[in-house]
Amino acid sequence: MSRRKLQQLVDSLGRSARHFNKSEVECLIKLFNTLVAESSNRFAAVGFDRNMFRDTLHSAFGMTDDVLMDRVFRTFDRDNDSCISVVEWVEGLSVFLRGTLEERIKYCFEVYDLNGDGYISREEMFQMLKNSLLKQPSEEDPDEGIKDLVDIALKKMDYDHDGKLSFMDFEKAVRDENLLLEAFGPCLPDIKSSMAFEQKTFREIRKL
Repeated sequence: MSRRKLQQLVDSLGRSARHFNKSEVECLIKLFNTLVAESSNRFAAVGFDRNMFRDTLHSAFGMTDDVLMDRVFRTFDRDNDSCISVVEWVEGLSVFLRGTLEERIKYCFEVYDLNGDGYISREEMFQMLKNSLLKQPSEEDPDEGIKDLVDIALKKMDYDHDGKLSFMDFEKAVRDENLLLEAFGPCLPDIKSSMAFEQKTFREIRKL
């Protein structure tokens, strides 16, 4: 990428990924190019495919839940072409690492709405909670415990009592109780891993 091209990209992303300054945007573009160059994948010329992205989520942020990592990939992949471009990478990370509460509520809701129909259904909650909970060998029927959790979540968050969570339900519940933001499984980085990622990625700036 020529210096001029890079500058144009940095300028445009400096506006759209508003939680990063231009120096940080440039570092994220460099990291993207490095990760893409290290991959021998056929997609690598244009960006991250699902596996590369999952590897990055796992190594940088310790994520392990396949269902949620897949949904994070789809949330970053705005144009649904199964490949994350440099623009989607920087704009996605802007919310992922530094998003406002409003942006993170929207992001988590999109991740948890597994089939994209605008609701988090009972079945979707069950599937996500089943994946994110550790199985206890002594339990007779672990599914029963998960069903109970789904009932509790609905009781607490389903304000219009239609048996599923709309965005309005989810937003109201999280605004009342911020801890509910990741109620159905971790899809944002914890503070420790996001700080480590930022320190490592932006260390060049700090040296200046």
